[in-house]
Amino acid sequence: MQDKRDRRTIVIVGGVAGGASAATRARRCNEDAHIIMYEKDKHVSFANCGLPYYVGDEIRERSKLLVATPELFEKRFNIEVHTEHEVVSVHRDAKVVSVKRLSTGETFDQPYDRLILAPGATPIRPPMEGVDRPNVFTLRNLVDADRIRSFVRERKPERVAVVGAGFIGLEMVEQLKRIGVQTSLIELTPQVLPPLDAEMAHIIEAELIAEGIELHLGDGVAGFEQDCGLVTGVALSSGAVIEADMVILGIGVRPATQLAAEAGLELGQMGGITVNAHMQTSDPWIYAVGDAVEYQYGPTETPARIALAGPANRAGRIAGQHAAIDEADEMAPVYGTSIVRVFGKAAAVTGLSMKLARRFGRDARSVFVVGRHHAGYFPGGRELILKLIYDPKTEKVLGAQAVGPEGADKRIDIVATLMRFGGTVRDLAGLDLAYAPPYGSAKDVLHMAAFAACNDLDDVTPAAPIDASLDGKQVIDVRTKQELIGGSIPGAKHIPVDELRDRLGELDAAKPTVTVCRSGQRGHIAARILRGHGFADVEDLTGGMLMRHHAFPENGKA
Repeated sequence: MQDKRDRRTIVIVGGVAGGASAATRARRCNEDAHIIMYEKDKHVSFANCGLPYYVGDEIRERSKLLVATPELFEKRFNIEVHTEHEVVSVHRDAKVVSVKRLSTGETFDQPYDRLILAPGATPIRPPMEGVDRPNVFTLRNLVDADRIRSFVRERKPERVAVVGAGFIGLEMVEQLKRIGVQTSLIELTPQVLPPLDAEMAHIIEAELIAEGIELHLGDGVAGFEQDCGLVTGVALSSGAVIEADMVILGIGVRPATQLAAEAGLELGQMGGITVNAHMQTSDPWIYAVGDAVEYQYGPTETPARIALAGPANRAGRIAGQHAAIDEADEMAPVYGTSIVRVFGKAAAVTGLSMKLARRFGRDARSVFVVGRHHAGYFPGGRELILKLIYDPKTEKVLGAQAVGPEGADKRIDIVATLMRFGGTVRDLAGLDLAYAPPYGSAKDVLHMAAFAACNDLDDVTPAAPIDASLDGKQVIDVRTKQELIGGSIPGAKHIPVDELRDRLGELDAAKPTVTVCRSGQRGHIAARILRGHGFADVEDLTGGMLMRHHAFPENGKA
């Protein structure tokens, strides 16, 4: 890239992640450009992902959330920043935006040579009476966090209802519990963390229940009960009423596309702004980045809205450079890689879940591995559960989920990297990963998942899906007698794996058979023993009884 001297005017609408990244990259690429950024809120660049932790006082200093101030943009980058200024219209033919100064209501026009839209997304507020009461909150910016924090400390609510069990909702639940507030969590879908498959989400639900969080899943909000100008309870579709002195809505976000739509820019089927690989909209002089756009979703190669800070920052960098010098690398596909901490566990995900694969009509299979986040013989090893999803025809890895106290981030980041380069389960099996007892295992959990997937694909040990019907199957439980105390599959034959060779006569070699243990490892060994003795149709229940329990928690099918 050559440094360019070009006195073009670049106007940026919105700051935070995408807009701020675009502005600074544009300056680094073009020292002579006139760069102006308009932000309708009070703060132009702040760590919005840190807001829940500020509410819960885990981040104590408010200033830590201010990534950059207008003064820093001006002094270090020579970027003109105007906060509390809202761009209200775009006049594409004249290449002018109309800007409203919110403090006075005055409107003025600002010409541009290149325009970058980073309007973000707005929290969804259901159109219900009471949603505008002063004790009902959403969390989008630092002002919202200040309001929630002040309300909690000044009014001291005893009961808080959090609506929405996505990432923001779970972070808020954790932080409210941290400061001693009794909290209920309400979610319309039957599980927390909708991006995860149900059995993985149920592990997090168990963690929430253990921490005293009251869960209301598969139940929507029907309305709000009110008294003296405040919401006093959340009425659910089931007829239940959750008493609350405070309500926090975390039910999702809506892309802020009104400005783009009114300007006649093309919107995609998912409701976001359509962009090309350089983040240009249908007007080549106008770019868009962040939560308002549709990125290329890697696993399906289709447009998708993915409201995450990482893609927003990367998109801003590309748009800023291209707006400054008319050249830049292309935006890479996005895989929705994300993670959340929920008390003592983390849940991480990348790419397709099994339910999303079905929704897209993708042929997919999956395996579970239960292991330790570092060498099992080294003190402090914590149990980590990994689900690997792959295409049985191409063998490409399509996604992964990890839940555990330690190590989920490392494994998901590795899988996300592998998917970016079109990696297969065999590529994953061959990865050369760092190993020392405090950090990992010689055969990492990822390797073990890849080995299980290869065994499934090669018909060495086919994996029976965790939610598979076992009716008509010969189920052999190879756990120890003591392990059966925790429950077993009705009708299963109990033969500990170390006794299996001596008790083959008790089994029917002609019958379709499923082996099962706690996590799948001993089941695999048992399946190989049976196959070696002429049992032709043998599968191992992937994830074993541990994940079977999480797949069917409501009826106790352990």
